[in-house]
Amino acid sequence: MRRPAMTGHSLMASPRVPAAARILGLMSATLVARNLAAGHGDRALFSGLDLVVAPGDVVGLVGVNGAGKSTLLRLLAGLDTPEDGSLRLSPATATVGHLPQEPDRRDDGETVRDFLARRTGVTAAQQALDAATEALVEGAPGADDAYAVGLERWLALGGADLEERAEEATASLGLGISLDQEMYSLSGGQAARAGLASLLLSRYDVFLLDEPTNDLDLDGLERLEKFVTGLRAGTVLVSHDREFLTRTVNRVVELDLAQQQVSVYGGGYDAYLEERATARRHAREEYEEYADTKAGLEARARMQRGWMDKGTRNALRKAPDNDKIARRARVEGSEKQAAKARQTERMIERLDKVEEPRKEWELRMEIAAAPRAGAVVATLSGAEVRRGDFRFGPVDLQVDWADRVAITGANGSGKSTLLAALLGRLPLDRGRGALGPGVLVGEVDQARGLFRGQEPLLDAFRGPAPDLDPAEIRTLLAKFGLKADHVLRPAATLSPGERTRAALALLQARGVNLLVLDEPTNHLDLPAIEQLESALAAYQGTLLLVTHDRRMLDAVHTTRRIAVADGRITEV
Repeated sequence: MRRPAMTGHSLMASPRVPAAARILGLMSATLVARNLAAGHGDRALFSGLDLVVAPGDVVGLVGVNGAGKSTLLRLLAGLDTPEDGSLRLSPATATVGHLPQEPDRRDDGETVRDFLARRTGVTAAQQALDAATEALVEGAPGADDAYAVGLERWLALGGADLEERAEEATASLGLGISLDQEMYSLSGGQAARAGLASLLLSRYDVFLLDEPTNDLDLDGLERLEKFVTGLRAGTVLVSHDREFLTRTVNRVVELDLAQQQVSVYGGGYDAYLEERATARRHAREEYEEYADTKAGLEARARMQRGWMDKGTRNALRKAPDNDKIARRARVEGSEKQAAKARQTERMIERLDKVEEPRKEWELRMEIAAAPRAGAVVATLSGAEVRRGDFRFGPVDLQVDWADRVAITGANGSGKSTLLAALLGRLPLDRGRGALGPGVLVGEVDQARGLFRGQEPLLDAFRGPAPDLDPAEIRTLLAKFGLKADHVLRPAATLSPGERTRAALALLQARGVNLLVLDEPTNHLDLPAIEQLESALAAYQGTLLLVTHDRRMLDAVHTTRRIAVADGRITEV
């Protein structure tokens, strides 16, 4: 099988294309996948997948968590080897950039500057150019050509002015930190913006983006949308942000794990939803027509067999020995019924069999409600917090019973600080904060921190839900798509979507009357997001919701909206 010659980790530029043309993004590249198949162990994910990504294409990959979307992106990037099929990149020396689902922050002292250079491919290009330069100095055979290729590659990927562009990009994104700061020290929001900066600085010929919208605020989402829709390069992206998909993609590939099917839909995301609904309705109608026809023929055949048996018995029992004519008539009638029954059975055999469409797995989530808390759920009075140069407050806020509060604001504005202060997790430098009597908190935090340790998922879940026995926990987790092979794995090895499902399962295991959701749709597949929205509609307690998912903000009923900016809050 032929794999792409380059990825985000190993990049090459064609010596046949002038560097200036490549810098301007004029190189056209097409990625072709034929008959791809992949799986995890004995579990098949997809097979027979054909995909052509041409310049200007924006292909959205959709499917439930675990359907193989991230696996497919890694295959297209040449990072993994498919079980079957082939990949072809034309020209073979074009560049492919892969943006993984979670920012790959290293704890080895990598700075923001180093991170940007690595993610844009400039680091690898610089190393190759250094090696070619050394070979040229030593007079090695072919060193001239290797140096020319290395230099063009470095120029094409933007190495010449990366430093200047990095300063501009991080400043425009409001990152507000030194490029020499270590990536590992960044907050989740800062890491998301650094990841976005690395994307905006990239000059690849094909882009493979895995959940690029996660942790981005509204400004970041708008920048990302503008970037993706303005690309000349082909793009394949995975996203569970429905509005982002609507605004960007012009083709949709659906990985249907339940049906073991791969379907390609032309048009945008809304067209995909309509076409999919129509296709599923037609498939159900076709099956029901087949099933009704088959059932009718089977009933007729049974009736005809019954008449045949009854006629035979009557012929033997009722006809006297000397009434041969009557007896013969009854026997002939029975034989005619038998012939009709055989004819009906042949009609059944000739029916074109239609398989019943498999019903999709549904989360059907509920949020366990605890008894009502007091009239006042949480308060902050003159609350102030200082974290380095960041100052939060002073803030005065009262959250009452059954308030449903949407909290919005840019990354780094203080939303998570506000939640931590309200829940009493963050010591205040000034002012007071308190939770009301009888408040039972259920929380899905932005980092899904409860499920990041090395203990098995079963043990991590039992900590906050000690009243459930292991069998009950297994049953509950299975309802959220986490089966036997998940519960004994270290929680940290779960995918981001699986950790989110575990956090949501915990809400159903424990009664809560104050529900706190911090970016709950991150890494969650589209069916699960819709189920979460339905569960929130039925939830009767107090809700604090932080999200940048524009469709969720429209879908979930809220009674108050609070905007956070520069550590201050405003009720809108």
